[in-house]
Amino acid sequence: MTTNRVATGLDVLIAEFFQSLHGRNIMLVCNQASIAADCKHAIDYFFAEHAAGNLVLKSLVGPQHGLWGHTQDNMIEWEGGGESDGIPIHSLYGQHRKPTEEMLEGVDTIVVDLQDVGAKYYTFIWTLAHCMEAALGKDIEIVVPDRPNPIGGQVEGPSFNEDFRSFVGLYPLTIRHGLTIGEVAIYLKNEFFQDSNLRVVKMQGYKPEMYFEDTGLPWAMPSPNIPTIESTVVYPGKCLLEATNLSEGRGTTRPFELFGAPWFNTKELQKALESHNLPGLALRALQFQPTFHKFAEEICEGFFLHVTDRKAFKPFLTTIALLREVRRLYPDKFRWNDPPYEYEYEKMPFDILAGNDWLRQAIDAGEDLRAMEERWEAEAEAFKPLRTAARLY
Repeated sequence: MTTNRVATGLDVLIAEFFQSLHGRNIMLVCNQASIAADCKHAIDYFFAEHAAGNLVLKSLVGPQHGLWGHTQDNMIEWEGGGESDGIPIHSLYGQHRKPTEEMLEGVDTIVVDLQDVGAKYYTFIWTLAHCMEAALGKDIEIVVPDRPNPIGGQVEGPSFNEDFRSFVGLYPLTIRHGLTIGEVAIYLKNEFFQDSNLRVVKMQGYKPEMYFEDTGLPWAMPSPNIPTIESTVVYPGKCLLEATNLSEGRGTTRPFELFGAPWFNTKELQKALESHNLPGLALRALQFQPTFHKFAEEICEGFFLHVTDRKAFKPFLTTIALLREVRRLYPDKFRWNDPPYEYEYEKMPFDILAGNDWLRQAIDAGEDLRAMEERWEAEAEAFKPLRTAARLY
């Protein structure tokens, strides 16, 4: 691992004394991970500029899990209200997911400073998309101080079928998309919001191949169940377990790295998974007991997933292999969860996560793992020109 001092978009704004935002009326969309290299929060910097009369901070707006990451479990709405140092607080994961006309009153700039984790299902990029949608035709600039993709520029997984649009995939994007949040914004502008007044504040010293540790930046967990950088590495696959009756480790201290169910036979399952020669990982059998969420207060048989080679590891392939073998070995116990899930009340949760229904059907049919991989690799390849056009680094 090489360590460089990367300057995030927020750090660049600080170094420039926020001059490009002087005179603006700003809605700041952020959460607890919106910190600078000195660990000081974006709100503190913006409020100092507000107090000095350099800009007007109209409101603070938080995404899923809240402005300070206070909603621990998944799909728990929170409502805004109240103030922080006299600045109103609004929620975009409750009654509203898109800024309302009332929220936008008097605003000429929306600053979206959120730490994405590099996976299509992570809702922060879709909160960004809703902000871009809301600003269209209103002479409102969208400013995105860019932040690293913590799992680098690698790409994996299927793209997106418009029939499976949801808040875990509003627009076509491969599962592991390999873009920074600023690059996602550019992609959205290029393909869907050509009239958007978008400005991405580029990072300095950043390279797409970097994992988060390579940046030299302090880590702040972007949501309660992404506590470590290791969590982000496995998340593009293990998030799929949310759509099943398997525990993805919520309610433990290492969600997504831990997974299992009370009815696993870890010896036979490990043998089945090893037959696929999955790269870059080691599975360690253990027991765990979630304190909330699935199987709360029950003993689960399961595994801790150790990533031994990040460059070789394929999180999406690994999880599809797991689901294929669990479906085969435990047909009477495994099940796909029914809706609702993330504001979708009709389509299967797994299908909206995957962006299609062919993958779930292929797993049910026990189709060859490598044949499934070839199909989603073809989808990812077709998306490549759009991703290339969005690249900043």
